[in-house]
Amino acid sequence: MQAAEVRLEKVGKRYGDQWVVRNVDLHIRRGEFFTLLGPSGCGKTTLLRMIAGFAQPDEGVVYFDGQAVNQVPPWRRDVGLVFQSYALWPHLTVFDNVAFGLRERKVSRDEIGRRVRAALDQVELKGTEGRRPSQLSGGQQQRVALARTLVIQPRVLLLDEPLSNLDAKLRVEMRLELQKLQRDLGLTTIYVTHDQEEALALSTQIAVINHGEVVQQGTPRAVYERPSNDFVAGFIGQANLLTATIDQVLNRSLWVTVENGATIEIPMPSSFAPLRAGEAVRLSVRPEAIEIRDASDQASGGNWVSGKIAASAYQGAFVEYEITVAGKPFKARVANPKGKTLYQRGDEVRLSFAAGDFVVVPKTLE
Repeated sequence: MQAAEVRLEKVGKRYGDQWVVRNVDLHIRRGEFFTLLGPSGCGKTTLLRMIAGFAQPDEGVVYFDGQAVNQVPPWRRDVGLVFQSYALWPHLTVFDNVAFGLRERKVSRDEIGRRVRAALDQVELKGTEGRRPSQLSGGQQQRVALARTLVIQPRVLLLDEPLSNLDAKLRVEMRLELQKLQRDLGLTTIYVTHDQEEALALSTQIAVINHGEVVQQGTPRAVYERPSNDFVAGFIGQANLLTATIDQVLNRSLWVTVENGATIEIPMPSSFAPLRAGEAVRLSVRPEAIEIRDASDQASGGNWVSGKIAASAYQGAFVEYEITVAGKPFKARVANPKGKTLYQRGDEVRLSFAAGDFVVVPKTLE
């Protein structure tokens, strides 16, 4: 069955007088891995349920391949849904769990056997047909749930936080397997998560949801490197958010004074209305963009500020630091400097960064 293109136009959903989703426009192309990312309670699962047909929009239209499906029941939309809990039948074998949807569709016995074996092979579970879910690891149970969905050959695969019950190491392994499987099958996939790392690792497109609205949509790199506002900057990974005042505008650069009194140069943002001297702006800079030097190092020209190490966390491949700058916390993530003494609490340091690492972001309206 051919993967579907999914489109939402001005979709909204309310419970009582409260709108939990409002005015959402999305275009999910055929074969795309599209992630709905946002904090708990932001409306992303409600959006997924409306795409699946388990909830009806109170406004707007959901389209599959250009055809409105608002009135089409879930079982006729040809979607596959993998739940957070996996929802496997504990008394059935792996084979019977995967075959369940095919039997409901009155598929022939021979065809069921062929398709179940093919689906289990796709998720690398060949040979587990006779086991019960209780005899499987968490990762294997997740694969069974995925195989049960793939075996019905859905037009759209819907995943509602399917990796959240796994431990950290297995979650990383499974998301790589899921990415490879989705790319190999070319299946339109819509994925719900609050995990920013998952979204960045898996997606071809991300829609960031806040208070039931899409606040930014784009590729993982665009959303991370060019956040549309301070909510996105702070939610996608870590970000240092600063308030600054524009001192002067020269050619394609802004000279601004940040909260601690330091003056830095940043590139003029192309997506904003013209900015003028005296205006306040909001800046975002990622922790990994910051270089930490000794306070006595006078060779760190360009943009820099002074600070004091407040805390450090050794993470193997990198070290996370919190630095106090003018009484405010500043986060930095530094690749493990092998053989070099790590900075300790109380050390005076200089933080340097390139002008292009700063992004001007508007403040979120509450």
